[in-house]
Amino acid sequence: MTVQIIGKGKKVARLRRHARLRKRITGTPERPRLVVTRSNRHMVAQVVDDTKGITLVSASTIADLADFQGTKVEAAKQVGALVAKKAQDAGITKVVFDRGGNKYHGRVAAVAEGAREGGLEL
Repeated sequence: MTVQIIGKGKKVARLRRHARLRKRITGTPERPRLVVTRSNRHMVAQVVDDTKGITLVSASTIADLADFQGTKVEAAKQVGALVAKKAQDAGITKVVFDRGGNKYHGRVAAVAEGAREGGLEL
């Protein structure tokens, strides 16, 4: 899969990094992919099996933590813990982390930390 992304700017750079990551990272039934999507306001985490092309479990600040009071980093950590709990209920203990081209810092790192504390092995 070759993706050619032309242009400049933050979004284009993130898409280029994400395409570079996805060359190496795929989710299997034994070790699905934990995808983190970050916007200015919300965080979404999904556990995806790429061989079947399905989302196994998901958690977000949009649906699951809509009434959360706290900082965005704290909310991201809660999303990680919630997706870990749902994944363990579905029988998933090991995942491969897909940061989506974002830097492993701040809210993206908080999701990973929350997932680890929730019992997922990244």
